[in-house]
Amino acid sequence: MGFITTALPYIQIVLSALLIGAILLQQTSSNAGGALGGSDALGSYHTRRGAEKVLFNSTVILAILFAISALVALFLK
Repeated sequence: MGFITTALPYIQIVLSALLIGAILLQQTSSNAGGALGGSDALGSYHTRRGAEKVLFNSTVILAILFAISALVALFLK
């Protein structure tokens, strides 16, 4: 139990840095109209393929791991 309590903050730092990087690497195709509340229904949906799909899935996994580590830290204190 002692190892987990000392290593958990470092694990959370690494997970948060990876999560921030993965979020910032994702490209967005929204224009000013979509940002201001307008909708561009014809061109807003696209299928993720290749590296974009891998990056999206890894972002979801990193977010889940970060949430689990936060819950573990909450219950250990």
